[in-house]
Amino acid sequence: MATKSVSIRIEEEMLNKISHIADYEGRSVNSQVLVLIREKIKSFEDTNGTIDGNISPASNVKPTRK
Repeated sequence: MATKSVSIRIEEEMLNKISHIADYEGRSVNSQVLVLIREKIKSFEDTNGTIDGNISPASNVKPTRK
C-alpha cells in the first residue's frame, strides 16, 4: 500500500499543543496525528460499520522516539 503525504493548515497554538502531547507520549507530531486519525476511524466504524479497505491498525506508524 502506498503512503501518501497530506499538508494541513493548523493554528500555531494547536500545533504547539499537539507537539506537547506527542513529546509526552514519545511520538513525532506526524505519528501522533496518525494515532488520532486511527482512533477516529475505529470509533466511526464501531458506530457505523466497517469502511471498505484492509489497512492494518499498525500500518504507517513509526516506532516511538528514543
